[in-house]
Amino acid sequence: MAAALAATGRLRQVLRGAPRWKSPCSRIRTRRRQLSSIPPQPSASAVRTAFLHFFRDRHGHQLVPSASVRPRSDPGLLFVNAGMNQFKPIFLGTVDPRSELARFRRVANSQKCVRTGGRHNDLEDVGRDLSHHTFFEMLGNWAFGGEYFKEEACSMAWELLTQVYGIPQDRLWVTYFDGNPPEGLAPDYESRDIWLGLGVPSIQVLPFGPLENFWEMGETGPCGPCTEIHYDLSGGLGPPQLVELWNLVFMQYNREADGSLQPLPQRHVDTGMGLERLVTVLQNKHSTYDTDLFSPLLTAIHQGCRAPPYQGRVGVADEGRTDMAYRVVADHIRTLSICMADGVYPGMSGASLVLRQILRRAVRFSSEVLQAPPGFLSSLVPVVVEMLGDAYPELQKNTAQIINLVTEEENAFLSSLERGLRVIERTVQQLGPSDLFPAEIAWSLSGSLGLPLDLVGLMLEEKSVQLDSAGLQQLAQEEARRRSQAQQAKPAEKLELHLDVHALGHLQKQGVPPTDDSSKYNYSLLPNGCYEFGACEAEIIRLYSLDGVAIGSVGGGQRCGVLLDKTSFYAEQGGQASDRGYLIRKGQQDVLFPVIGAQTYGGFILHEVIAPETLKVGDQVQLYVDEEWRLGCMKKHTAAHLLSWALRQELGPDTEQCGSHLSPERLRFDVATLAPLTSKQLQAVEEAVREAVGRDEPVYTAEVALELTPRVPGLRSLDEIYPDPVRVVSVGVPVASALAPASQAALHTSVELCCGTHLLRTGAIGDLTIVGERPLSKGIIRLVAVTGEQAQQARDIGQHLTQEVEAAAARMSQGNQDVGEAQRLSKDVGRLSDTVDTAVMPQWQRRELQAVLKRLQRRANTAIRKLEMGLLLVKVVKQLCERVPGTSVLLLSPQTPGKVLCACQVAQDAVPTFTAETWASVVCGHMGGKAWGSRVVAQGAGNAGDVEAVLSIARSFALNQL
Repeated sequence: MAAALAATGRLRQVLRGAPRWKSPCSRIRTRRRQLSSIPPQPSASAVRTAFLHFFRDRHGHQLVPSASVRPRSDPGLLFVNAGMNQFKPIFLGTVDPRSELARFRRVANSQKCVRTGGRHNDLEDVGRDLSHHTFFEMLGNWAFGGEYFKEEACSMAWELLTQVYGIPQDRLWVTYFDGNPPEGLAPDYESRDIWLGLGVPSIQVLPFGPLENFWEMGETGPCGPCTEIHYDLSGGLGPPQLVELWNLVFMQYNREADGSLQPLPQRHVDTGMGLERLVTVLQNKHSTYDTDLFSPLLTAIHQGCRAPPYQGRVGVADEGRTDMAYRVVADHIRTLSICMADGVYPGMSGASLVLRQILRRAVRFSSEVLQAPPGFLSSLVPVVVEMLGDAYPELQKNTAQIINLVTEEENAFLSSLERGLRVIERTVQQLGPSDLFPAEIAWSLSGSLGLPLDLVGLMLEEKSVQLDSAGLQQLAQEEARRRSQAQQAKPAEKLELHLDVHALGHLQKQGVPPTDDSSKYNYSLLPNGCYEFGACEAEIIRLYSLDGVAIGSVGGGQRCGVLLDKTSFYAEQGGQASDRGYLIRKGQQDVLFPVIGAQTYGGFILHEVIAPETLKVGDQVQLYVDEEWRLGCMKKHTAAHLLSWALRQELGPDTEQCGSHLSPERLRFDVATLAPLTSKQLQAVEEAVREAVGRDEPVYTAEVALELTPRVPGLRSLDEIYPDPVRVVSVGVPVASALAPASQAALHTSVELCCGTHLLRTGAIGDLTIVGERPLSKGIIRLVAVTGEQAQQARDIGQHLTQEVEAAAARMSQGNQDVGEAQRLSKDVGRLSDTVDTAVMPQWQRRELQAVLKRLQRRANTAIRKLEMGLLLVKVVKQLCERVPGTSVLLLSPQTPGKVLCACQVAQDAVPTFTAETWASVVCGHMGGKAWGSRVVAQGAGNAGDVEAVLSIARSFALNQL
């Protein structure tokens, strides 16, 4: 017995530290036994198909498509990361009873999952070992509402693994929940006994605690014990080497807000098995990368690069990290293809930013480590489509778009990567043996060149150099503080330095001409839809310290003000955020001087710059604007013009803009109105902007004499001092035509005086939705809008919340005779209200849902009070019957306005001739209501003006029955 316990203890350690797939070197020494009983190696496609057909054909499951990896219903998720995500409304009890989802009883599918960013993030581990992936497929089967439970789920899983896939039974181990006494949870002996009954040896059925075998959705919500099936890699040679294959979750509890567990009214089964790991077992491979889910990609990479063939090495054996690069590129191109096919594109925030980091990581490994030629990454997309396109047809539909996007992103990043490598190499050469890589330089590589910080750390790790992580954390905190202050500060206050009246006077006295910033408009639209920004070279004519003192040179990581003779940087004005980017000294490409921002003072543009090395007056520099940031500002500025035009179209020509601020993240627009905008007006304004965006109209700009502008009907200008000549921005109509004497164009399209940088066509805005609205003062309202993918995500969230509210309304309309269920519904409505109040969603939709939820909350509270009163009435009836045994009692309780509650109990010896349910139904039916209950006790409600008359009917019916 002691020996058995010791063995079990060792196996528990094995399970808790489940091994990664081992490298070929270690397996050469251990010589794994071949799975002779497994049929000829099935393809991954065949394995996936066998799973789906097994549950459909043998066990009557409905096959449902994979949900998009872009979450449509959970704003807290960056990507769908589990098979159960699309079924959460069923588990939470919030599903619309009229929807197809509510009719699901037993279903199965293969779900596309991405685990990178947020709580589940495998990105930094990909490539280092033989098991991690950012994209994987989750095979799963579900049973809802008690359709089946533990015995059927375990039996199906065992049948599939052993009979269909032919895995030897002696290679499979299982675990079950060992209980949790502090929470009053007993061990799940039911699952244990099921496995023993299926023939699993008792030594291969192991108990574990809540950490391993109790699954929870989150801090609150449905949860329950789980049982896991593990595969033994050892083949009986030495100690078991167990890896998890399949997790079967039995949802039978709900974790309440107070932390307690309550039984669910309906139980569910939720299972998940990773296809990649299953295929590795069935194909008898060393790792997931050796299966046919990856081998075609690894072959294509070898054929397109100048690297040696993939050998599956890890750690120190992987010289030059060549095999790690193979794995990174193969994994990442799968993720990129899947995400882009589902409408997630590289961008500047959220899931889009994560996708851009994945793409840039892949570009770095393919170009630098594998020596791939430019444009190579996109050549792998057709390989992914060939492997996964039949299972996920959206890949086939969007192949050309995916190739174009990958090509554009790769080309845009390659030059930055090359410059970043030079900066890293030069900095490392200057470090001492124990020096840390400066956080400021890593930060500038990320902010100026777009190198993800984790990738910078990895590149340094390859050079055995440690990054100053503490310094990076401090810089991140400082950046957050600066952003917070900038949101509240006036434009001139946002930089830490400025040119005061004395500095300006000194410049003018010395005859220094104003900064030539015409290069900020030097950009063009290429045929492929990308923008190309022109180069700019300049001379440093003044340097300033943070306290505004003119200095001759600066360095050592100091911040300083830089005045150039010319610039391509947009200085903050007209509500548009300033550009950011970097400078380099001409002829020295391996030192970056990050530009944090720029402001204009009396025609002089001051750049706030960080100088990691010496910078002197008279230096010749090259300027590089952060193109992605600039493009984001351009999109928002053109969108702001369309928004202003749409507001005037909807509210009238006298509607005035009172201010704005725009950056790539968000657009803020202040407007003077006589009354708050209605939901219909907000919706109409949005639609007008979206129509203009959909037409992809050209945006024209020209400088004209200021004296020509006041006479143009509809031309919009702000209460500002404009230069002469002034810049005019016109959407859809050339400026000359819009300003012609008889032209009415400015009444029908956006024509404004503006110095900002704009798109050359409106289509790049993509979409716009107003997500916020609040009064600033009497007659002035602040609107907040987002564009592009952010706008689409806001619409998705709005649509999902609309469905949730409709589901709550449908549940309410069904009526409820249980106080507990009514209270749960009331809580759900309250939770929905909180979510709707704070969600990033269309403002018009928020208003409508808030009104509906307010009505639902009142109805829910009323229903709870009625049910509680009904229970109280039933309690009184029971007490009366207990006082006089053998008596049948019916009570009516008048409520306001005109409502009457009914409760009754019938003596046992009167049943079945006379039942409480019939008695209450007759009485409540007379009052136009309904009743429910049993033969002995029943209750109901109705409407009546004359309660005595109803009581008389109740007496007469009872006497007739008795």
